[in-house]
Amino acid sequence: MKILLKKDGEKFFVRDDSRDYHTKYGFIKSADMKKGGIASTNTGTQMAVIKPSFIDLLGKISRAPQIIPRKDVGIIIAETGIGKSWKVVDAGTGSGALAFMLANIAKEVTSYEIRGDFYKIALSNKESIGLRNLKLKNKDIYLGIDEKNIDLATLDLPEPWKAIEPAGKSLKTGGFLVSYSPTVPQVMDFVSALRQNPAFVYLKAIEILEREWEVEDRKVRPMSQQIGHSGFIIFARKV
Repeated sequence: MKILLKKDGEKFFVRDDSRDYHTKYGFIKSADMKKGGIASTNTGTQMAVIKPSFIDLLGKISRAPQIIPRKDVGIIIAETGIGKSWKVVDAGTGSGALAFMLANIAKEVTSYEIRGDFYKIALSNKESIGLRNLKLKNKDIYLGIDEKNIDLATLDLPEPWKAIEPAGKSLKTGGFLVSYSPTVPQVMDFVSALRQNPAFVYLKAIEILEREWEVEDRKVRPMSQQIGHSGFIIFARKV
């Protein structure tokens, strides 16, 4: 696979570089793509030919439910300090975006998904990205977690408080429990359950707002469309 990247950031994914690739700017010859560097279409538009990185492949996954935005994934990584030796359990796989991001850093990630249709989509996405340290399970995490002595458990579930007890049994002392919920009642019920569980210390609940800016010469202003509320992230730690 190759990526053709224009000067303005527009990119095209080429799955088969053995054939010429046609775009709205003209076509690029197969031989030019295989050389790499800068290639020109037959109409003169120049594009950089690069190999896709992990984040490029992530952007092409098939989607089932709404995925957790990168701004929220970033704060989960930063607040927990996830490292390359960590064992992680993720629940509510969906399309797999969060599990993929965690597996790109951690030693081992296991993700639970109760819905068979979502599980199949995540499996297909996993194959397209090629993460060997990620294991997907079509199981209900509310009924228990098979993995033990884990460093981090992430929950993207409709009733995350039901996973607190299973997570408490699997997390190592000092391990993190992180829940992602879109609504206030979910946050209230999850934090209330955390505070009643002696195995956990509640740390904080936050949301991240992202505002992208348009920069064109001296025309610099916030973009008209912004990413506002997407979800609340709740952090706890096993003691």
